Amino acid sequence: MAATTEEALGYEQARDELIEVVRRLETGGTTLEESLALWERGEELAKVCRRWLEGARARLDAALAAPGDDDRDETDAE
Repeated sequence: MAATTEEALGYEQARDELIEVVRRLETGGTTLEESLALWERGEELAKVCRRWLEGARARLDAALAAPGDDDRDETDAE
């Protein structure tokens, strides 16, 4: 199920569901079995969010490291 979760959920979906899982755990009133299932689901969702954020960071780092055409054009024009 983890692979399906990772492939199917976008960052915002995973984050929103994770918020709901945390809310339900904090509210209480669930059985031990339900709490464990919620905890496991929360761990899966946190991994999905972490992968999305790591991917976004890698893309940002790559964009910042690449020489920008805009910077060269401005320098050449002066």
